[in-house]
Formats: sequence, structure tokens, C-alpha cells
Amino acid sequence: MKRIEFESGSINVVGNLHLPPDFDEGRGYPAIVLSTPGSSVKEQIGAIYANRLAAHGYLALTFDPSFQGESGGEPRDSEDPAARVGDIHSAVDCLMTLPFVDDQRVGLLGICAGGGYAIKAAQTERRFKAVGTVVANDIGEAMRRLLPDYRQTLLDVAEQRTSEARGAELRRDPWIPDSLQQAEAAGIDDPELLDAVSFYRESEYRHPNSTNRLLFISYGPLLGFDAFGLVPELLTQPLQVIVGGRRGPTGQYEAGQRLFDLSPSAHKDFLVIDGAGHYDMYHKPEYVDQAVERLAAFYARYLPPGS
Repeated sequence: MKRIEFESGSINVVGNLHLPPDFDEGRGYPAIVLSTPGSSVKEQIGAIYANRLAAHGYLALTFDPSFQGESGGEPRDSEDPAARVGDIHSAVDCLMTLPFVDDQRVGLLGICAGGGYAIKAAQTERRFKAVGTVVANDIGEAMRRLLPDYRQTLLDVAEQRTSEARGAELRRDPWIPDSLQQAEAAGIDDPELLDAVSFYRESEYRHPNSTNRLLFISYGPLLGFDAFGLVPELLTQPLQVIVGGRRGPTGQYEAGQRLFDLSPSAHKDFLVIDGAGHYDMYHKPEYVDQAVERLAAFYARYLPPGS
């Protein structure tokens, strides 16, 4: 693995480039950029998928988004869709400067909210020759659906922005409860949310750089984000959509189906991983291995490792 740093606008972004076995800098390799879930850092879901893709012969780049993890940017804990999409474009710029990357064999993989960001980026980024998603979500649609009253949230964002402009302390809210104990105390019994808490806050994948905090005013750009709206017109690349078979409140199955149906590509595939819920697809080997096998076969058609 190589530590990679690149500029996204004026922000220094830090990533890890996962290397194939017997990596040789004198060769040219196909590469895949990974766009990861909201609140996730490069050592979590991105690393799980990147390691497995590297074993199939790909360079796999996962990175901390601007304002998060080891990457720079202020204010911290911003989740800005425009910045997230910009980071993806800048990641490709970085790969284009590496002599061991074959610039005609670069693909994209987006997971959860990162799937929506990946789709948005790929619509105008023709350097991506193939696009894959796992439990992809349009985070804007999900926020508008899941928040009790998103119109009131926008009023609250306006008030908070005014307060902060006048010198008030920045407001940061938890993405999810900080522990299963907190979730239980709050009366939360949604299995998917509990799965998220278990993975991010209480499993071996918990990471100190993942703060579980969202800058409150981020709800403004998040609620206005539309990942899939221009897919019929602009997403021309081959597309692999992978969803978990167990449906739930995140809407990953429905979002994946909508993305697949909207895509005009003649080269697209839809895979359902039976029995898997949204967060199962992050780390459980019995499900992740199925997803990676399909992704590896998909990328091999359009970014063949041996060519």
C-alpha cells in the first residue's frame, strides 16, 4: 500500500493506494477509484473493498473526503456533495500523474452515499471507463425521505448559518448514536440503524479518524443534492449495480433499481446479494466476497488486468 496525497481545489486530500500482488512500478496497471459512504474514512469500507480488488490485479485508491479524516479543509465534519464529487475528479487527476497507471483503464466504485457521489461524478468524467456501485444511495433523496420534516430542517439551517456568521459556535450533530447503549436509551429499534451503530462505533472497524459528527449546516447542500437526475442523458459508461436482498429504511435496493432503470447503457448488470442488508454489504465476507467477485468480472471486461 502506498500513501497518496493530492490537491482537491485548495484542500490536501490523503488516500491509500492498494497495490496488486507482485506490484512492479515498471508496468502499467488498471486502477479503480473508490467513493465511500458518508462519515466513513479510508481505513473502513473503502479498505475492505480496495484490498480485495487489489488482489484481483487492480490499483485501488481510497481516500478521506475533504474536511474529514486525515484530509484537510475547514470547517471540519462538512459533508458537501459538491466537494465529494470534486474529490473524485481530483483523484483521477492524481492517478493520471502516476507512471504505473494505465490511463485508458480507470474505473470507479461507489458505496452507499459514495455510490451517489460516484454516479454524479461519472456523468461528466469520461476518464472512467466502467462504473460499479454497492448499496448505492442518492443521499439527497434519502435525506428528503428520512428526515421528519426536511423543510423545517432547511429553516433551521438558515438560522444556524446566521448564528455562525455572527460568531456562534459551529453545530455538529451525530450521524448515528455513539453506541448501542445510547441507541437503546433513545428507544431505537430499527435493525438497519442498529447495524450501522454496531459497525461504525463498536466493531473492529471503528476508527479514531471517523468522528461520527456532521456539521449541521451540511444539511443544506445535502437536501438539495440530486445524484441520479441526469443519468439518462449523461451516464454512458458500462454499469454494475449491486444491492442487498434484504430491504430496509436506507432504500438501497430501491435506489439501485432506480439507477439501473435510468441508465441508458447497453452494458449494465444488476446483482442482488440474497439475505444481505445494507450494512452487511460493508464487511461480512459471505456477502462482500460475492460482490467483489462480480465487480472483478465486470471490471475485467472493461479494464482487463492483463492487457
